Amino acid sequence: MELFTDDTSFTGRPQKPLADRVRPRSLDDVVGQEHLLGEGKLLRVLIERGDVPSFIFWGPSGVGKTTIGWLIGRIMKLPYVSLSAVSIGVKEVKEVIQKARNQRIILFVDEFHRFNKLQQDTFLPHVENGTIILIGATTENPSFEIISPLLSRMRVLTLKPLVTTDLVKILRRALGDDEELSKANISIDARTIEEIAYLADGDARRALNLLEVCWKMVKEGSSGNPVIDHDIVQEAYQKKTARYDKTGEMHYDLISALHKSMRGSDADASLYWLARMIEGGEDPLYIMRRLVRFASEDVGNADPHALTLTISATEAFKFIGPPEGYLALAQAAVYLALCEKSNAVYSAYGQAARDARDLPEYPVPMHIRNAPTKLMGELGYGEGYLYPHDYPGAIVKQTYLPEELLGKRYYHPTDRGEEHRLKAFMEKVRNYQKK
Repeated sequence: MELFTDDTSFTGRPQKPLADRVRPRSLDDVVGQEHLLGEGKLLRVLIERGDVPSFIFWGPSGVGKTTIGWLIGRIMKLPYVSLSAVSIGVKEVKEVIQKARNQRIILFVDEFHRFNKLQQDTFLPHVENGTIILIGATTENPSFEIISPLLSRMRVLTLKPLVTTDLVKILRRALGDDEELSKANISIDARTIEEIAYLADGDARRALNLLEVCWKMVKEGSSGNPVIDHDIVQEAYQKKTARYDKTGEMHYDLISALHKSMRGSDADASLYWLARMIEGGEDPLYIMRRLVRFASEDVGNADPHALTLTISATEAFKFIGPPEGYLALAQAAVYLALCEKSNAVYSAYGQAARDARDLPEYPVPMHIRNAPTKLMGELGYGEGYLYPHDYPGAIVKQTYLPEELLGKRYYHPTDRGEEHRLKAFMEKVRNYQKK
């Protein structure tokens, strides 16, 4: 760790990876973050005025968080320190701040969310008194990972994922600007560049690393101009690693996508989002708990078998285990997507719960109270109760709600699936009691 004010940390050295060698040298070179760095946009204006506050960069990997942080230090001509919360602790942070003494510095901390809540408290006084301009970079939702006192003192700036056209631009620039690659006169067509960009999945570092691996594969032993084509890219790429965050925003986004796809009766989308979560390492039992919830919340009595099936799928997965047990999850997800849907029970319980919370605690009607003692019987507990099984059809003209709520309806069954039969019986009971 050392303070620096020049370009010594990013100068091109032979051993540095391509992603560092072609790092943008000005704000105009940054690709894909025009909403922050375009002319007249917030961050660009603050940087050019030399009046940058402490803030959090929030965005996926490889979109320029570290680069923009470095550019801020370079343009503002302030001492710049770059740390990673993966490899240092609060002790090292305090040493840097102490070393700076009364000199204002920019402190860039990558993977900021890896500091726990107590560690994050360390930054508070220094951010508040302006000793440091703290730039925290995180791939996790700051709302979940950053303590409230820091969030109230720092701006959160969201960096967007890079699209394929952004990555193509970055790759072309690397091929033309990097000394090693430009001298090699590599033969690579537009389709292959787009393939590398697509495989990088929005991550510029990943795209440049893949291009560099391709170059290392072809630079030795080739006659004439080295050629990078589809076969070289596929060999260099090998296998895509699922990118998934089990505790942050992606965790919630994907489970939401699965739930909404099943609600929308799209079995294919449901399978895709399910696979994304499983292949990303999500706890299968977390997914099953959502499926069980869905069976009551969105299917309900339109298909009472849905709840039985999801519970059975849960037990099947526990019995078999992965990977074969994943089929039980897939079976349940497909069945739930293709069930008749009804949220009538969900809505009914919500209304009943609101009344239970908000209305007075009405007494239980005397005729449906329990009378376990002689005294309670003498006081009229249970008096006048009609036992339905003693009557034809097991239906009697009798009320069960408190007097103040007579006539209140919570459950409104639909005409879909099994709920259609329940609705017919419900109306039969109501009509009998009106006679």
